[in-house]
Amino acid sequence: MNATVKVLCYKSKTLASGENPLMIRVSKNGKKTYKSLGISINPIYWDFKENKPKRNCPDREQIENLIIEKLKVFNQTILELNATQKEYTSDSLINKVEKPFELKTVDTIFKEQINILEKTQNLGSLHLYRYTYKSLKAFNGHLNFYFSDIDVIWLKKFENSLKNKNLSDNSIGIIYRTLRTVYNIAIEEKCVNPQLYPFRTFKVSKLHKDTAKRALTKSDIKRIISYQASTEREQLSLDIFIFSYLTGGINFVDIASLTKDNIINNQLVYTRKKTGKLIKLPLHPTAYKLIEKYHNPETPYLFPILSPFHKTEQQKANRVHKIIGKTNKDLKNIGESLKLPITLTTYVARHSFATVLKRSGVKTSVISESLGHSSERVTQYYLDSFENDKLSETINYLL
Repeated sequence: MNATVKVLCYKSKTLASGENPLMIRVSKNGKKTYKSLGISINPIYWDFKENKPKRNCPDREQIENLIIEKLKVFNQTILELNATQKEYTSDSLINKVEKPFELKTVDTIFKEQINILEKTQNLGSLHLYRYTYKSLKAFNGHLNFYFSDIDVIWLKKFENSLKNKNLSDNSIGIIYRTLRTVYNIAIEEKCVNPQLYPFRTFKVSKLHKDTAKRALTKSDIKRIISYQASTEREQLSLDIFIFSYLTGGINFVDIASLTKDNIINNQLVYTRKKTGKLIKLPLHPTAYKLIEKYHNPETPYLFPILSPFHKTEQQKANRVHKIIGKTNKDLKNIGESLKLPITLTTYVARHSFATVLKRSGVKTSVISESLGHSSERVTQYYLDSFENDKLSETINYLL
């Protein structure tokens, strides 16, 4: 049975002003539920037969427009429920219309997500959410507004403000992808109407630009390995780069976390922090020598990046952030000394590993497994961003 909806002047309740409230009455299966329209009227101005304000009613036009809009929303909701064959009662219908969304500000949703990431120690995402939150606040002054206020015009203004700060398209893209993710969370939590979703028109993908080539040739790698470091600090940076190159381009954060337990039967076995994927790689003799070089019985870690002093995840993250900065500074100086064609960073080791294998004729599936990618498709996209030259003869060794 369909519900019927009417607006009534509720005579059973008289306010101190002598007026009666206007109520929505929903009737379904013999049950009637009432909900106030939020306005009241002197009964002398109400036509009880026609259920509408009389011609001489003060503010008649505004009251009639309110009634028309409210009835329209209720009837549209009834049609949607009937079309999807969803069961409903008079109470649930009123709740759906009157309380479709739980209004939370952008500030509230962001802080809730940041709190979750802090509790789960998801430090990578936590950094992105905090950075995006800070960027939004710097642009708007405050985040005490609703997601419904974020439209395409707002997004374009925000984009322009970030470009005026000389942020790259990729950096802006990271901010916008994070904002889009939080907007989707707001939709899931019924904090905003999905019909207002601005990212259908504002395409975040336009903010992605292919990064410059970050892979070296095998001959360049050999030059790096032969480089004579001038300090222990520089030598450590050099060794970290070489180890990463020889062990599937392992990320710096994963290198920092490696312990003796990650060496099993002359294999490097670890779970990649970024994807959670288990990686198993045979240890190149040179990589094994580097492990022996930095062996310290007083610490479980393979390299002197972390120590037993760093107990909490935040302490570890702070330490890794500090050391990777120094390492990349050293590598940049080494690259300049060798006159390499690109800026040398820890990430170049990963790109170079993949490119050398590609040139050697190694199958994409093998490279994907080594890199810890979620699929060959990801690896192919990764490789395509380097070069499109023909594969050279297959070689069996990285060095």
